Amino acid sequence: MEAKATAVVVKPGEAGGATLSDGAFELLADGGAVSASRLTLKTGADGAPPHHHKRSHETFYVLGGTMLFRLGDTLTTVGKGGLVIVPPGLPHVFGAAEGAEADVFVVLSPGIERFGYFERLAAISRGEAEFDSLLPEQDRYDVHFENLPDWRSAP
Repeated sequence: MEAKATAVVVKPGEAGGATLSDGAFELLADGGAVSASRLTLKTGADGAPPHHHKRSHETFYVLGGTMLFRLGDTLTTVGKGGLVIVPPGLPHVFGAAEGAEADVFVVLSPGIERFGYFERLAAISRGEAEFDSLLPEQDRYDVHFENLPDWRSAP
């Protein structure tokens, strides 16, 4: 007998959340075909640290404001309605552009359970955990950190 496929439905107010010192994650779907979240950032705030994924594509759809991305050695700004797709292996980092807030929908495919990563990242941003606590988890979350200390400057 063939297994019946089921849909993932997350109704308003049902998503998990993780508060950053300068923004917030809304954790929508974790693992399976996709991992999906919404990230809001205050003016000029950084998102995740510089990293790459070995297995997943990461897609960003800007819902509002302006995002700054460093994609390999390229800096680009993307405003409301813009889309960025980062292939596996490409070092990248992102944040709200200087002088702008940002609201972005993020999808990773295939999905890997990353809610634990986002929750830890939020705790780090609030000073409740050390960044080094994520280093042993890079393979588990398919988030492999890059050394780009001044990522907002052109290489």
